[in-house]
Formats: sequence, C-alpha cells, structure tokens
Amino acid sequence: MAGLTRNLPLPRSALLRSITHPQSKEVLDRGIVLWFPAPHSFTGEDSVEFHIHGGPAVTAAVLQALGSVPGMRPAESGEFTRRAFQAGKLGLTEVEGLGDLIHAETEAQRRQALRQMSGELGHLYQSWSQNMKRCLAHVEAFIDFSEDELIGDGVLTRVDGMVRDLQSEVLRHLRDQRRGERLRSGVQVVIAGATNAGKSSLLNTLCQRPAAIVSPIAGTTRDVVETALDVGGFPLVLSDTAGLRDTRDLVEKEGVRRARERVAQADLTLVVVDSSLLPTDVKQAPDFLQDHLRNVLLDQKQIHADLPSDRFLVVLNKADLLPEQQRQMLKVNFGCISGLPQVCVISCHTNEGLQDFLATLHSRVKTLCGDPLSGAPSLTQARHRAHLQQCVAALDQYQRYRDLDLALAAEGIRLALTSLGRITGKVGPEEILDIIFKDFCIGK
Repeated sequence: MAGLTRNLPLPRSALLRSITHPQSKEVLDRGIVLWFPAPHSFTGEDSVEFHIHGGPAVTAAVLQALGSVPGMRPAESGEFTRRAFQAGKLGLTEVEGLGDLIHAETEAQRRQALRQMSGELGHLYQSWSQNMKRCLAHVEAFIDFSEDELIGDGVLTRVDGMVRDLQSEVLRHLRDQRRGERLRSGVQVVIAGATNAGKSSLLNTLCQRPAAIVSPIAGTTRDVVETALDVGGFPLVLSDTAGLRDTRDLVEKEGVRRARERVAQADLTLVVVDSSLLPTDVKQAPDFLQDHLRNVLLDQKQIHADLPSDRFLVVLNKADLLPEQQRQMLKVNFGCISGLPQVCVISCHTNEGLQDFLATLHSRVKTLCGDPLSGAPSLTQARHRAHLQQCVAALDQYQRYRDLDLALAAEGIRLALTSLGRITGKVGPEEILDIIFKDFCIGK
C-alpha cells in the first residue's frame, strides 16, 4: 500500500493522507488511512483501510489504482468473512450473525444479530461440544483401559448423568417455538376473510401506500399480495389474500386455495369482518361472529372445530358505518369473551381504532418473536435446528446401547458431537485424545 500513500501510519492509528495513483503519482483523494498488521485484524492478515470521500468518481479512481498494483484483486463476495473464519477470528455462528446484522431491517433483528455476532450462541454450543468431548473421551478410555483396572466403573455413571443433562439442555433450547427464526425472517401475518370485508384496505392502511387494488366488486383480489412491514421494530411479512367463499370461477378458486394454504402456514391471521353484517343486538354479536369465523375459515370437515385464539386476531372493519352507541358497546362486549379470538374494532376509511389495533398487533408479534436481548440466545437458523435434532437423536443412541454395546453407545456421542460440529466447526480426534490423557494421566 506504500504505492498509494506516503508511509503507513502506526498500527491502529488514523492519519490523514494523500492517496495517489502508484504509476502516475496523481493525487486521487485525501482521506484517512488505517494500518492493521497481522494477526490483529479482522481477517488475521495485514490489512489497510482507506476512508475516502464517497463520490462515484473518487471511488472508481481509487479502485482502479488498487487494481493496477501487481497481485491485487477485488475480494469475492464474503471473502473477508471467510478468511476471518479460516483464521479463527470468527466462529460459524458469529459469521452467520454478521450476515444477519448486515441484512437486518428492523431494530429487533439488529439486536438479535448483534447478540449472535458477539459469540453468545457460539459459546453455548461450544460448551455443549466440550462436555460431549469429555463424555466421549471417558467412554473410550473405559473401553480401552478398564480391563487394566486403570478406569473405575464410576466413570460411566458420571457420563450417563452428563448425557442426560446435555440432552435436556438441547431439547429445552429446541422448544423455543421458533422465535429466533421468526425474528430473523419475519413473522408471517396473513390478512384473510370474506369478500368485500376490507382486507385490501387494511393492507393499504398498514403499508400507507396503495399496495393492493381496492374495489367494491367482490373477488377483486385473486392472488396473494405480499409486502414487508416494520411494526415497532419487529419484521412482518404481510400477505393479503383472496376473499374466502365458494366460487365456480377457476381463477378465483385457485386464489381461495392459496389463501387457505397461507392461513394454515401463518404465524398470525388477521381475520377481517365487515362489522355492518353484525346483528344490531350486541348480545347476539359473539355467537354470530363465532359462526361467521367457522364458516369463512374452516372447511366442511372442520366446521365444528375450535379456532386456536392465539393464531387469530379478528378485525371488525367499517366501524364508521355503525351508530356510535353500537360501536362502543361492541368494544366493551368483545373485550371479555372466552373462546373467541381477540377482537379489534376499526375503520380503514376514518382510521378509527387504528392505533389500538396497531398496539395489539405489536404485542402479538412481540410475543411470537420474544425479546432478543433477554434469556438464553435464540435459535436463528433452520440448519441449526436440524443439526440439534440430529444431536438429540444421537444422544438417544447412547442411552439405548449403553448396557448392550458400549462401542455403539460411544458412536452415538460421536455422532452427536459431529452434529454440533457442523454448527460450530469440526472436531478432530486429537482433541479426544488430549482429554483422555489430561483427565486420566494414562501412561505418564
């Protein structure tokens, strides 16, 4: 880098320097230069940072000058992070946390990614890995040396307890209701309901833009209209769907099929109901609403099933069409009915009740995602979940074969360790030997 600037600054010191072309000696810019000698750099290699002005001409000129230096080339996508991983500067979970931090779009996503990047999740998995290595080392030592009376029977009893504890910890970690994965990829929220209930109007109101076509003609929305949304720092993937009704129109029928499919997969469904359809006698409204929800959301095979209230939020739209007294009575009556999903009374036309609805939606989404800064670190990747499930199954193998074939039982621990290794990094056989000789001092 000496060709682009006059003398490198002291390590980790920021100095203002003229940045020149190495051949023509033309000054390209004046910027800050930082020098990070190995191994104290992001990648563990000698590194130089140029903090230049951000105009496209300046950037292009400096990049062209760098490209003219023999042996210099642009880094490939992710190459800096890959080199940091290979140099042991970052673990696999920290690399994934860095990637999530770069792509974070909401405050909660940023917090979760930063926590994972700090190594907290990796440290948890590494602690499990260390305990499994110790278990495997002790079992293998018992297999190899118990006949020489160098290893007592109590070793296996301790291993049994450690394996049970490890399995319980991993299972507890897996029972997180996918909060971390939801936060990373966005909570799947579906807007569903009968035709002309105001589903597209609700989508446009939440997005604050005309994302979907609004028309008084029933069946306007025939496909799924999807958009991303930030609600109080939590990410939502909001889907408007076709009105749920029986139809002979083949295109609309496909839209209805897709709508029901999205509802089945959704983390939360906003069921929009035209409040003008409710009976004028408010006391009859709850029974009417329960029947309406079953008829709209459930097929004939499920018509008498209960709706899981934690997966649905009822939105009584078009409240502006109701008399003031009826609106107020609806809000009071629907606030204390068991067996019915939570109800919000709003008007997309006048925005009445919108703030209360958004507060309720935020509360539901926060419950689905959890607080990324509290408790144990969350699972954020589907691949982590798959490997941890394999880890639990492998520890089961140890318990099944413990009294039948100790070699097969040891293989179960080895498979569990391999599954964890696919998350944190590979485990070499020399590490197992190190523990054997360290813990038992065999052959000293």
